[in-house]
Amino acid sequence: MRSGRLVLLLLAAGLACGGRNEAEEATPKDKKPEPIIPLATAPLAGQTVAVIPLTILVGDDELMSQPPFNDHLRALDWADSIISQQLLARAPEPKWVFPPELRRIAHRAVGVAPDPDHMGQGIMRAPDLRDVPDPLRSSLRNLVAVAGGGGRYAFIPAAISFTTDSVGHRVDASLVLADVRLGSVLWRTVTYASGTTPAQALVNAMEAAFPVELSQ
Repeated sequence: MRSGRLVLLLLAAGLACGGRNEAEEATPKDKKPEPIIPLATAPLAGQTVAVIPLTILVGDDELMSQPPFNDHLRALDWADSIISQQLLARAPEPKWVFPPELRRIAHRAVGVAPDPDHMGQGIMRAPDLRDVPDPLRSSLRNLVAVAGGGGRYAFIPAAISFTTDSVGHRVDASLVLADVRLGSVLWRTVTYASGTTPAQALVNAMEAAFPVELSQ
């Protein structure tokens, strides 16, 4: 298995593939957002990567009064589903283990694996975190271990927020990839995009973080 350091170097090499996209161009110039850093998933080919459930989703009062956002758990499942679909479509190289399967695994390993919905993963939205703090690190390590496949990586959608803009809806999503054995953050970005619906905005934001490069 590749060492965490090697994967970190390979992932870093993939960062040069982008950073400026249509979402950034559509953002008012005075805001000057940080560029989106895309994730190169080729170095993770064949590796098991646990996709940790989202726990933080916020929006303005009008949006949060409408389905599915007026039911917090349902809204989280809605976002997890879109994220999972986009990972499968745009980054098929890793062996993703999605939230529903993680919950089944944890249920079968009560006392060993933590509840994947209550590990405090939202803390990873903090932009300055370079290491995964305990007890989250220990929880992730135990969960990934029982997920099988010799995996050591966790993809963490740390937080998602919705606002309104001239297009309709804008989403900002804090995403992190961590090596749970080393407890280190390998990649992070805040991806953002607009869409006429919240779903389209989230799809567009995932496309910005996971661009598909076709061979010429």
